Amino acid sequence: MDTLTKLNVFVLVLSAVLLAMACVRADRVRAWRSGINPSAPEVPDASFTVARVVLVAMAGLGLCTALQGFGVSDDLAWSEGELTSAVRGATSDLDGFTFQVDQSDTPLSFDDYKSLIEDRITENGAADAPQAGITAEPSPTDTPTEANLTITAHGTDKTFCTHVLRTRSKAHDYTPPGISGGVGTLTYAGYRLGVETREGAC
Repeated sequence: MDTLTKLNVFVLVLSAVLLAMACVRADRVRAWRSGINPSAPEVPDASFTVARVVLVAMAGLGLCTALQGFGVSDDLAWSEGELTSAVRGATSDLDGFTFQVDQSDTPLSFDDYKSLIEDRITENGAADAPQAGITAEPSPTDTPTEANLTITAHGTDKTFCTHVLRTRSKAHDYTPPGISGGVGTLTYAGYRLGVETREGAC
């Protein structure tokens, strides 16, 4: 149970306590006060009425707040079905994905496999799926050529292992125009990704 859900449950319990306090009869409160302090002045009926109104109002406010909080929590949490569908869509999109790298072997169109996969899974989420909460954890043995990333999401225990294999694709080399508009002298090497995903951690 995440922190937000725990907070919502606490507010619900507190609202129930307040409502229970509002239901306590006046004579019981008077007897309790008399037992503790017999010389205490008697509380008028109007005070009990005001107290009940305040307690019920506070309980109602707490109930509304908790229900809204559960709605927010649901909007931030991925379901098993949402994650499965988004991962499958991202895998399909990225299998055959082509890109270029600069002279230091750094991709030009994305930062790393982690960010690429996380962004693509989020993009493939359903309309009511969260827009955050995806984590693609790289394996310690990952290389620029081959990588295995464990996919998890906030709200579900389901995990996936995405395998990425990079192969050279000269057909996707890119040579930008030179300064004078002619053929440039710098060529960015093209690569193609092969992407597969299975259930479970890597």
